[in-house]
Amino acid sequence: MTSFRGMWVAVVPLLLLTAACAGQGEPTGAAEDAAPTFAADVPVLRIDYTGGFVRPETNLTRLPAVSVYGDGRVITQGPTVLSYPGPALPNVQVRTISKAEVAKLVEQARAAGVGSSVDVGTPSITDVATTRFTIRGPVGTEQLEVYALGEATGPEAGLTAAQQAAREKLRTFADRLTDPGNAATQPYQPTAIAAVARPWVATPETAKQPRMEWPGPALPGASLGEGLDLGCVTVTGTAVQQVIAAAGRANEATPWTSGGKRWAVTLRPLLPDETDCASLSATR
Repeated sequence: MTSFRGMWVAVVPLLLLTAACAGQGEPTGAAEDAAPTFAADVPVLRIDYTGGFVRPETNLTRLPAVSVYGDGRVITQGPTVLSYPGPALPNVQVRTISKAEVAKLVEQARAAGVGSSVDVGTPSITDVATTRFTIRGPVGTEQLEVYALGEATGPEAGLTAAQQAAREKLRTFADRLTDPGNAATQPYQPTAIAAVARPWVATPETAKQPRMEWPGPALPGASLGEGLDLGCVTVTGTAVQQVIAAAGRANEATPWTSGGKRWAVTLRPLLPDETDCASLSATR
């Protein structure tokens, strides 16, 4: 599972809370009737990461730990290969929970401190990611950002006892939320994929990687920012399955050829609330 007690642990998130977390002493039907209604493709609860000492394309294409949508879809990243080079396409999984469970998760996130002015402090740690909690409910969008949530767990972090306790509540909620348990999932089928491209440069580790013809729109695509040397194209329609099939024969170090040049490409399946490359830069 994802462990928020050390961000270097492999991300293997997947939701589910046990039946004990779903209403206690309340009939299931009553919980369903009381649950607020959310738009199907709106992420009602999300835990994602920003910043840290990573490559720009990593920050742009990083998947949320978990996204819970209004229709009950729960999208997470499945088991991740730690060896290099890893797969070209991330392992994204989906399952569905009830609308009553969705509403209860929002309540639990708020009880853990999301949307409040809780003091989580600023630990004396550098170059690690910030964990961002986002919930949506009757009062609108509420967020809480916690720097070094997984790393700042000991007295050396320079936090007060109250700050440590607040962080522990959030870690406990996040760990429980992303515990795979025995939940059945299936591969997420994206309707669009963002392909972030940069010039491919051979290294001792990648020099012998076989080239592959890029099956999507011409690379590198629109610039993602001045000085980044990164472009992005949005793969849609029939090209989505062509890219997925090609990615199954490639890895993250594969040199893709397009327009007579070789490109290093980071593939990011777009989630239901994301439409194109602009969706990636808008959330960072």
